[in-house]
Amino acid sequence: MDRDEDARAPLSMEGLGFSYGSRHVLTDVSFEVPKGEVTVLLGPNGAGKTTLFGLITGLLAPQAGQLRIFGRSRDRDGAQVLGKLGIVFQQPTLDLDLSVAQNLAYFAGLRGLSGAQAKDGLRRELERFALWERRDDAVRLLNGGHRRRVEIARACLDAPPILVLDEPTVGLDIPTRRALVADLHARAREEGTAVLWATHLVDEVWPGDRLVVLHEGEVRATGILEEILANTGQTELEAAFDRLTDGEKAA
Repeated sequence: MDRDEDARAPLSMEGLGFSYGSRHVLTDVSFEVPKGEVTVLLGPNGAGKTTLFGLITGLLAPQAGQLRIFGRSRDRDGAQVLGKLGIVFQQPTLDLDLSVAQNLAYFAGLRGLSGAQAKDGLRRELERFALWERRDDAVRLLNGGHRRRVEIARACLDAPPILVLDEPTVGLDIPTRRALVADLHARAREEGTAVLWATHLVDEVWPGDRLVVLHEGEVRATGILEEILANTGQTELEAAFDRLTDGEKAA
């Protein structure tokens, strides 16, 4: 990474807007994802999180506003900046009939990694998730938690500086969710990765996390957890979240 990139927010958006026909899904969405921190995009189902991830990852084109990766336009610079992202989508994208290693090797080829880089990354990530011994197993033989670990390992294979994950823990048991959340925090803290984690589960938020609360396509609050609690006059995130996303219920 050059000095100019190091001085800029890994991921930033300003005034993003998107509609499906006459239905506004995102309106004036603006926030940054800093280096070495976990930014939690917290919102109920239907808040617009998946549409926002479609804009970030290039599946959709912004209809308003700007989205930048290390200061460069995602639209103008295309593949050059999207290569900075490691992506885990909400829906599984592994080939169930291929082995764990084959899934990762195929991805490594798409990313243009050398044989040595692919080999090193594959071993590093699978050992991190205690899956090295299962590298030759077909993915369909793995349970849901292990499959999610493989998807995160794949996204991290070339150590991307930005990691974006859309509801990756949906359907997983509590111990597995906690382990995955801990791993993402470790990557941010120890490796300087900028992490954007979309969820509707308040128990996945850690003290010190940066929050972006999204509701009905609008950013209702931003700041670290402690600031959100102070600004809403609450002591628990669940109560603050209710106040920010459902005023009548909170009242």
